[in-house]
Amino acid sequence: MPTPTPTPTPTDEDVVRRGSLRPRSRPGVAPAVPAAVPSRPRIRIRRSPLRDAVTLALLPLPLLALTLPAAFAGGGTRRWFGGRGESMRADAQAAKDAAAAAFYELDTAQRDLRISIETIVAVDSTPAAQRAVSDFDAIGRRIDEASQKYISAVDAHDLDRDDLEASVAARARTELTEAKGELDKAKQDLDRFQQGLGPLLDKAETQLARLAPAVERARQTLLAASNALDAVRGAGLKADDLAARLAALGPELTKLNQGAGQHGVPETLQRADRVLRDAEAVRAEAEQLPERAAEIDRRLVTLRTRAQALTTRSGQVDPVLSELRRRFTAACWQDLQRVPDEAAENVRQAEAKLKEARQAREEQRWPDATALLSTVRALLNSTDEAVSAAGDRLQRLNAVAKDPQQEIERTRFAIRDAQRLAMAGRQTPEQRHARPLDESVARLDRAVASLEGRHPDYWHFLTETEAVRQSVARVVSQIREERGQGA
Repeated sequence: MPTPTPTPTPTDEDVVRRGSLRPRSRPGVAPAVPAAVPSRPRIRIRRSPLRDAVTLALLPLPLLALTLPAAFAGGGTRRWFGGRGESMRADAQAAKDAAAAAFYELDTAQRDLRISIETIVAVDSTPAAQRAVSDFDAIGRRIDEASQKYISAVDAHDLDRDDLEASVAARARTELTEAKGELDKAKQDLDRFQQGLGPLLDKAETQLARLAPAVERARQTLLAASNALDAVRGAGLKADDLAARLAALGPELTKLNQGAGQHGVPETLQRADRVLRDAEAVRAEAEQLPERAAEIDRRLVTLRTRAQALTTRSGQVDPVLSELRRRFTAACWQDLQRVPDEAAENVRQAEAKLKEARQAREEQRWPDATALLSTVRALLNSTDEAVSAAGDRLQRLNAVAKDPQQEIERTRFAIRDAQRLAMAGRQTPEQRHARPLDESVARLDRAVASLEGRHPDYWHFLTETEAVRQSVARVVSQIREERGQGA
């Protein structure tokens, strides 16, 4: 029977190319032969029966007599028709092949998982990620031990020897089988660890998937902001503040271009979001700048016209005050005495602020111009209210002096409406509702009584009736709120 051909095993170059589970050398330990790399098989020349017959025919008779017994005995080293030794060799070789397959499967799984660990470390710095790294190192040490046992078993036995004894082959099979068991156990531990690594890996991969799009969006937004700024300048508008804000983003863009490998994935994502937000704000303001300039121009014209109109109206306050003094008591107009002077002063300040705002507009100091125009508007609103108050006071006093009954009935109607609401569905009203309504009735009666006499204080009467209506309105609101809540 021909000698069984050895199972092909990887060479040193294969191991180097695929990587190894263990360091090539360790301090104080001599480098071991790479896994599953047996000694190179010897080259044997097979002899055919025809060649043996020719050789025997050419021998002298005395020598032929000595040679024939040895030839049929197989040389005393290998039997032609197999036997227990060849069976044990085949079993050992099968154990060796199975261990080699387990070794390479574990090697591949460990290298793949190492990539996952590196992905997590690049993204996550939480205690859970650090614990995963330490656990992976511990599993790696167990894998090294199992790998060393396998390599030692391979190095200790040359299964291609012609004189391999059955006992040696049996021992090799036992050791290789045990080594495979250790490798399988290490692979199971690695698989369990990989399953528990799922949430961390998913989180890391999600952040990595966000990284490139986030950086690209930040770059594109910066480019859009720069283009918008160029367009504004091309229209003859200054944008120095926007240009300064855009220039401040330059160092951030440099760090984005340097990549996450230098600055870390979380930091790079945060930087990309910050650059995107700031650049988008610059772009939006730059695109709105022409409209903003036009709006400031419109407000300058409008407020200027309004200030001139208020100057004219302020001159009409004095005649109104004269009529109030002539027809009503001092209590009806005394608080309006300073309206003309205050109106004139407010208009003067508004005109001064308008000049400052126009100067800021010409210098294209847009925030300053906007703030000054807001101040002008507030001054003119205050002046408008004061000037209008004098005319409204005279109108209301004239109306109540002519017919106070209309104001009285208006207030009594509000009180009666509140009383009906308080009694709805009840025999007696709640005291917390009835008491303020009764006080409102008494307060109205006193206000009506104050109208008796030669020179009644109509303004006091009007303020009292207004206060009574407000008090009644609060009671009505309270009743509706309580009944809405089921109280």
